[in-house]
Order: sequence, then C-alpha cells, then structure tokens
Amino acid sequence: MQSTQAQVIATYSRRMRLRLAENSEVEARIKGKKLKPVCGDYVAAEPIENEDDWLITAICDRENALARPNMRGQVEVLAANVDLLIVVAAVAPEPDWFILDRYLAAAENMWVDAVVVFNKTDLATGDAATRQALGDYAHAGYPVLRCSAETESGIEELLQMIRDQTAIIVGQSGVGKSSIINVLMGGRTQRTKEISNKTGEGKHTTVNSMMLDLPQGGRIIDSPGVRDYAPVLDSMPAVVLGFREIEKAGHDCRFANCRHLREPGCAVKSAVENDIISARRYESYRRLLFLTEKLDQRT
Repeated sequence: MQSTQAQVIATYSRRMRLRLAENSEVEARIKGKKLKPVCGDYVAAEPIENEDDWLITAICDRENALARPNMRGQVEVLAANVDLLIVVAAVAPEPDWFILDRYLAAAENMWVDAVVVFNKTDLATGDAATRQALGDYAHAGYPVLRCSAETESGIEELLQMIRDQTAIIVGQSGVGKSSIINVLMGGRTQRTKEISNKTGEGKHTTVNSMMLDLPQGGRIIDSPGVRDYAPVLDSMPAVVLGFREIEKAGHDCRFANCRHLREPGCAVKSAVENDIISARRYESYRRLLFLTEKLDQRT
C-alpha cells in the first residue's frame, strides 16, 4: 500500500494523531519498536486495511529537534521542526533561571528564535533578582514579554510573534503554560481530545504533547512542565553557542579554543568582571559546560 506524508500533531505514548495533506486527522500506531515519532515530526504513513487506524512506517528528516538526555544518558526527543521556542517563567513557582538558560541554549543550537515570557504579572511584577534576570535576557538580545494569562496582558504581542510559525511553549511545572495556551486559543482548547485504543482498553486521555492551531495563525506545541532540563550538546563549542553574549565576546579571546574558565587573555572573563556579561549567566554557562562534559564521559 502506498504511503503518504503526514505530520504528528499529538502523541499518546505509542499512539499518535496525524494531520494529512488535506488537513484531515487520523489516529495512528507505530510500526515496530524502534521508531519514536514526536509532535511536529513529518512521517510516512499508510492506512491499515479494514481499520480506521493508520500505520506510521518512517520518520522524515527533521529540520531540528528539541531534545534532552534521559536518566540513562540516551537522547530523548521532545518535539521536532519548530520555528520558535517560548520559555515561560512566573512569579510562582520561584523561577529557576538556570533552566531558562538551558532552554535558550537549546534554541541557539537548533538555530531557532526564542522569547522569554514572564507570566502571572497580575500577582506581582517580580523582585529585584527577577528584574535583573529579565534585564540580562533583554541585554543578550532576547525578546522579553511580561504577560498575564489572567488579565490577558501581553498576549496579543505573543500572538503576533507566533503568527505563521510553529512554536513550542516550555518551562517549569506550574508557570501557567496551559493558561497561556487557553488564552492564545481564544478560550477554545483541544487538549482534552481522547484517542481511541483499538486493543479494547478504552481510550487514552494522557497527552504527552499536542500541536494546536491558533485562530489568528500559527501553531503551538504544548509540552509537559519539567523540574529540570538540559539540552543535548556534544561539545564545548556547542555550549558556547548556547550563550550568545559569551559566544560574541569569545571572538576576542587570546586563544581560539578558549573554554572561558581559567585561560589567560579570556575576553569573556574580562566582560564578566566588568559587568558587561551577567555573572549569573556566566555561572550558568560553567554549569552547563561541566554537565555536558560529564554526560560526554558517560556515553
């Protein structure tokens, strides 16, 4: 049977929902155990004779992938083929800026745009440390949006950024990603859709991730909140690339292979000492560099 290209728009463990070329949607299962499609993937799929389900037989080449190492040090892909990474922090829970830095490092290595969103501004505007951190991101060149899903402040600006793009919204658990999505969707959400299980075990309702079409254009991938996140980086230069202000300053270092730690003539260290580069962002770089080297030793 001839296969056709489709896009994964929802994942439920080993079951998927696909969007076909004519925008119709079908449910699908995966051929074999080695294939691991994710939301955003384009796949080869074919209808199964005498069934409503389709069968995913291959994953097409990815333009990019948001990934992390799992507990065994293996690469776990979370989403694919995205144009924009929306990293959300909030008044509560207390922001972990190091997690935000790691998502931004992933975006740089994926060669996609990123925006920092600070949510729940209806509750508070943030303390001095928050204002400093958000200022550091703006200084590094990232758009920083303050918004409230409750009052819808800042939502229109975010909608304009997503228009005609595929975005993924990420961040710590509890920062209000689902609330932001509900507002972006105009109060209409499809994230509670069920997907049939043809084995007779009822229906799955636990969604790993789902792509939603926004009324004003563009698509957004909802992903589960995390307690921690690290990008999959394979070298010191990849870590440097993840911090755009460090990468830029590094061009003036004495040595081309400077790790920006203890090397003489390091322009990055000098920029940190002169408050040109945020000391906290620099510490985040150091932590990610050491983590990357540790993971590299395990593989």
